[in-house]
Amino acid sequence: MTRFIHLTDLHVSHPRSPDPSDKSGAVETLKRVVQIINGMERQPDFVVASGDLTNMGDADSYRLLKEIIAPLKPPLVMALGNHDKRASFHEVMGNAGSDAPYFHDAVHAGMHVITLDTMKPGHVAGTICDAQFEFLSNALSRHADLPRVIVMHHPPRVDADGLPWGSIDMPATERLAGMLEGHHVAGILSGHIHINQVNHWHGIPIVISNGQDSTIDLLETDGLRIVEGTGMGICQWRPSGLSVSFVPLSPEARELRMIDRARLLAFA
Repeated sequence: MTRFIHLTDLHVSHPRSPDPSDKSGAVETLKRVVQIINGMERQPDFVVASGDLTNMGDADSYRLLKEIIAPLKPPLVMALGNHDKRASFHEVMGNAGSDAPYFHDAVHAGMHVITLDTMKPGHVAGTICDAQFEFLSNALSRHADLPRVIVMHHPPRVDADGLPWGSIDMPATERLAGMLEGHHVAGILSGHIHINQVNHWHGIPIVISNGQDSTIDLLETDGLRIVEGTGMGICQWRPSGLSVSFVPLSPEARELRMIDRARLLAFA
């Protein structure tokens, strides 16, 4: 069994960032998340952060992000989202002077993790460029014996009548579906829409977490009501498929009672 953590929408902002909003809560949440993960009795095999790493995409915020995640024990797989800026990310993370999309793949704990950059500069919605589809085609020719995880900030568009800004565009969605057909894809990890949601798309689970900044009130239908709420996903891969548990981080839950482990094991 492979166990990994799904983080998304970190929205980190340095105090010097030109950010009109206060993202100190997102910074403190991420610091707490690193402590939580490092303190897990069974360490995850890897951690995924699926985009919107910063809120404004400035270099100071990426430096702060780098400082916060430095103590993280498991390997970290990062993707970029629509709030990120490629040039600033590359400047801080080791490829200064580049403004190229950030896509890559690697094997972690017996899973082939393929990361795409769905950012469409200047837009809220996402897409996948031709260069990345070529990369994906080549990546899918490798490690054919392993289950694959696709990391992409914007999810595929599962509803043609849905809000277009909440996903990649329909042509990219259809092209992606055709390219993944017949491959062993354990799941797609996404963010962007700040809700906990699992969609089944052509037999592939698309897992979305509300992330480390805020969440959306799903009962409000007249507009987009942003409310307090952060979380992460604990993902477990077994030969039978992918399981995901959404873990709320804030607001802090009030404990009602505690049942000790010995008593739990005694239940039948």
